[in-house]
Amino acid sequence: MTGRAEYKASLRELQIELVKVQRHVIKHGHKVLVVFEGRDASGKDGTIKRVVEHLSPRETRVVALGKPSDRDTASWYFQRYVQFLPAAQELVLFNRSWYNRAGVEQVMGFCTEQEYERFLEDVLPFEHMLIGAGLQIIKYYLDISKKQQKRRLRERRVDPLKQWKISPVDKVALKRFDKYTEARDRMLKRTSSPLSPWIVVRANDKRVTRLNVIRDLVARLACPETDKHVAVPDLDIVFPYDEAHAKAGLLAT
Repeated sequence: MTGRAEYKASLRELQIELVKVQRHVIKHGHKVLVVFEGRDASGKDGTIKRVVEHLSPRETRVVALGKPSDRDTASWYFQRYVQFLPAAQELVLFNRSWYNRAGVEQVMGFCTEQEYERFLEDVLPFEHMLIGAGLQIIKYYLDISKKQQKRRLRERRVDPLKQWKISPVDKVALKRFDKYTEARDRMLKRTSSPLSPWIVVRANDKRVTRLNVIRDLVARLACPETDKHVAVPDLDIVFPYDEAHAKAGLLAT
């Protein structure tokens, strides 16, 4: 647990490093896409908020798409996301992404088994094509325990400032926790590659999560001006996915 004063000081220090990184991205015309996935209430919103809090709104975009339209469902699956990809000088953060198909859609029956399998086959070639076109893609999976998810979902129901987060899917998130675990494990195993790896974040502590995601992000976005001593994530909290981690019990079950 990180104390509030220590957390605030560390967060400010890291956000200064993020500003340096963004100046470098803008100067050199880089295109950066950061994907955030995870269970309901895993802390994606809060983490993204701290990442973008002091960045330039002109070159920073957060994309959180709603339910697909009839036209979306009749189109190539990735099509609705392509229009939101970063152009040169931009940092784009996806609060959920095309990986909806490997999680919510599969568990809730919103896609067919054939559509699900097709996605798992197509997603890495799609991402590799984007990387070949000059995009840098960083994928974070925020992982929380069933106990922590239950507590956070309960807080949503009673906190008037979090009412907008409530969705019908929340009602079955806990009931289908094991199904989501199975979907998570298949997704991480089949859609992580050396070019496009998953970065797992053990996210039971929100403050620790935010600080370590930013540390990892600063470390991955090459910039000669950043303080490399600051950008050192805790490897017990943030680590590239490897099947051995699942076997070692490092993922929530």
